[in-house]
Amino acid sequence: MTNPTTGSSSALEWFKSSYSTNEGPECVEVAFAPRTIHVRDSKRVPGPQLAFEPEQWAAFVSYAADH
Repeated sequence: MTNPTTGSSSALEWFKSSYSTNEGPECVEVAFAPRTIHVRDSKRVPGPQLAFEPEQWAAFVSYAADH
């Protein structure tokens, strides 16, 4: 994982998870950059973000899909 960030990332195009709802706690957004995948809580847009390298993100998604 690369360094987590905080603050505005207006240059990124964020996508809400298809599992997220407006009423529920599962509010995850993802943004793709050339060398990183960013993840944040859609309820706390200016809050912290995580940034992963593509290989790490692919391993996580594969693991999550199996569990």
